[in-house]
Amino acid sequence: MRLTLRRRTEPSLASQFFSSEEVARARRYHRALYWAGAASLGIDAAALALFAWTRVGDLLDPSSLPWWARTLAYSALVVVVIGLVQTPLALWSGLLRERRWGFSTQRLLGWAADRAKAVSVNAVLTALLLLGLVALGRALPGWWVVPAAAAAALAVLLLSFLAPVVLEPLFNRYAPLADDALARQLRGLAERAGVPIREVLVQDMSRRTRKANAYVSGLGKTRRIVVADTLLEQATPAEVQVVVAHELGHQRQRHVLLGTLLSMAAISTATVTVWALLGTTITNPHRLPLVLLIGLALTLLSLPALTALSRRWERVADRHSLHLTADAAAYEQAFRRLARTNLTDLDPPRLIYLFLSTHPTPAERLAASTL
Repeated sequence: MRLTLRRRTEPSLASQFFSSEEVARARRYHRALYWAGAASLGIDAAALALFAWTRVGDLLDPSSLPWWARTLAYSALVVVVIGLVQTPLALWSGLLRERRWGFSTQRLLGWAADRAKAVSVNAVLTALLLLGLVALGRALPGWWVVPAAAAAALAVLLLSFLAPVVLEPLFNRYAPLADDALARQLRGLAERAGVPIREVLVQDMSRRTRKANAYVSGLGKTRRIVVADTLLEQATPAEVQVVVAHELGHQRQRHVLLGTLLSMAAISTATVTVWALLGTTITNPHRLPLVLLIGLALTLLSLPALTALSRRWERVADRHSLHLTADAAAYEQAFRRLARTNLTDLDPPRLIYLFLSTHPTPAERLAASTL
């Protein structure tokens, strides 16, 4: 039986807003990436299964170390090994193919440095999280799940505050927006939206790609507007305001806070699931790959619900942008430009849409603006 990615069967909106050539080009770009994503998921699952249930885990488990050092070392080793196994596929999809399509501006060494940093950060955070899990399992074998779930949720909350000021600068450089007029306009948008911000920054996205973006990151005093330098180069000031107004809409509607709370609830639920499945055996560091495999399975199961909620929030933010800027023409121009600049899939297959599409399609967003 041959597996194929089927297109959505209902009449497509894409043809109403984009040419058939644009739809076809976006489809060619994304189809191979979908298969690469599926392969990456398979590699993750297979590698974790090998660690959990075969001699591979026995050979690489540093069982002679004290329990805490063994937990840290083995957790980090699992993440690093999987990262290394994934590197050829990541190199093809993240650099070589992006170059061929005219997006990537990186050299191999720059890409490799980013890859090394990403794997290292993942290894450190995973090792620390699992160390806390094992430590609580050892200290409170009868009811470790209660403090573990609370601690995991607290870690997610803490990371949401620290990521903008600690993790993001590891990968990008930021500078205050030099265009004073545009900076005042964006601050004015934030004031009208009722969203206090600390600063308006430019991200050096052009070091990696020609794609464009903007976002509002952080909670409380770490909140800031971030605009990619590629967006500033390609879009008009009115279009930049539309994109930023959309991001401010997420803040105004408390989507970032709700998303953080949802992540806290999700990791607490995952902790309870691990407790139900593994119980006190969690104190054995050799079981940690199985913990990660359970987390991967739970993530997959939750994807349709999470992406549906994300698309709903994106539609709310779109309406907020239209209301805040009161510029329907700039709204249409901005989302057309982003769709073409980023080569967004204009008509994704139904399965992809349900599981991976965190945003409505560009055609859906443009159609909603005319209602």
